[in-house]
Amino acid sequence: MLADIAKAAVLLFFVVVIHLSIMANVDVLGGHPNLLLVTVVSVALLRGAVYGAVAGFSVGLLADTGVFGTPGFTALLLALAGYWVGRYGETTGRDRAHAPLLSIAVVTVLYQVAALVLRFMLGEHAPGAQVFDGLVPTVVLNLILTLPVYAGTRRILRPREWVPREVRLLG
Repeated sequence: MLADIAKAAVLLFFVVVIHLSIMANVDVLGGHPNLLLVTVVSVALLRGAVYGAVAGFSVGLLADTGVFGTPGFTALLLALAGYWVGRYGETTGRDRAHAPLLSIAVVTVLYQVAALVLRFMLGEHAPGAQVFDGLVPTVVLNLILTLPVYAGTRRILRPREWVPREVRLLG
């Protein structure tokens, strides 16, 4: 358990450094790949909701301090993404081959829209047209990153034997 946390911490720190130094400057057809989001989603799918939320918050806070951005902005968005994808992985999608790709596609769109709304609520410059024009290239770039990042994360954080949880429907 402790070795698992240490491996995840080293992986996530390395990803923050790579993202801030290299990936932040990549622009393809108006889209920007988000290595932080792809890695947090991979960790959340492999380890669950709480692990994903903590990983997302930690990575986001480190990224916010690395670029002197609004403290907690990225941390909030990545923590929500990590928790949501972790719940999806725990309840339905853990063993499905399409789970990483589906999660990245949906979470990328939700992340971009939530970032736009949060910027607007904070009174910052919120360029809606620029976000929506670059949405499709961003989703495609994140999907391209998904398979190698998920495979690497899966190799580092070996899947555990999961006890199936029953999801009860209310009503």
